[in-house]
Amino acid sequence: MTLVTNRTLLDVAAGAGFGVGAFNVADLTMAQAVLDAARATESPVIVETLAGSHPHGSDPVFWAALLRLIEGYPEVPVALHLDHGPTFETCVRAIEAGFTSVMIDGSLDSSGHPASFADNVAVTRRVVSYAHERGVSVEGELGTIGGSKDGTARAEIVLADPDEALAFVAATGVDALAVAVGTSHGAYKFSAPPDGPMLRLDLVASIAALVPDTHLVLHGSSSLPAGLRSRVNGSGGAVPSSWGVADEEKVRAIELGVRKINQGMDHYLAYTAGVREALAADPASVDPAGYLAAGRESAQRLLEERMVLFGQAGRALLYR
Repeated sequence: MTLVTNRTLLDVAAGAGFGVGAFNVADLTMAQAVLDAARATESPVIVETLAGSHPHGSDPVFWAALLRLIEGYPEVPVALHLDHGPTFETCVRAIEAGFTSVMIDGSLDSSGHPASFADNVAVTRRVVSYAHERGVSVEGELGTIGGSKDGTARAEIVLADPDEALAFVAATGVDALAVAVGTSHGAYKFSAPPDGPMLRLDLVASIAALVPDTHLVLHGSSSLPAGLRSRVNGSGGAVPSSWGVADEEKVRAIELGVRKINQGMDHYLAYTAGVREALAADPASVDPAGYLAAGRESAQRLLEERMVLFGQAGRALLYR
């Protein structure tokens, strides 16, 4: 088995009551860390990436290389997912390139402000129609998940409304729905330790009950462990203090119906820590083979831990 759709991965996860990590990758070395972690833990996995958010020159070059890399892991059930597709045209490009799942993010308008419900429905329904005709899964977004997807403009959190979620699913036919329940994108989520639960788990439970055949997605779910920040900063970094989502809250969200858990910054921090530590240990090194391998290995260890946490470890056999 190589590529499957998100619908296939998440249907099985829902039946068995576990979550599937969707791990953002910015280059092939990071993608290999995700796939190696999935192989080592016998996990299904979602490899996801943002259009244009990589160093490989062009999306077609990077996307084709991702597909070739995934072919080398036939024992791993993998979905290749476009994260936060900003337009119908971007989603079409990804589908034509071979992605098995796309997200159309109609929650924001072109100026970065919350889009109207009607506009969000219209663009999402258009993508669903195009994708489903070609056997590709679609994820939509309702509410506004805070923070920054690309390290630039930051959005405020606008929580999802359960009744709107029901209407949105009925109007669009999405396979998965990203719901704003208190998470935030980026490496600098919250500037003070939480004084209580960060996630609105009551919203998760309410929405899951209303749309049982649509898989809920938790975006912006990195924990930002202090130990990773210390490793980065101990080798020359300057990452400020920030707090993310506690592991126990993610586990509880999965128990309540979340099936896809998006993560980027935690394994980015682990990757960067490995690179910085390798360079600090050998300041004369100019060969990227060594320090990039150290980054990949550091990220893989973190990814394996998360696959166990989300309950997907050992579940690859369910897809055979």
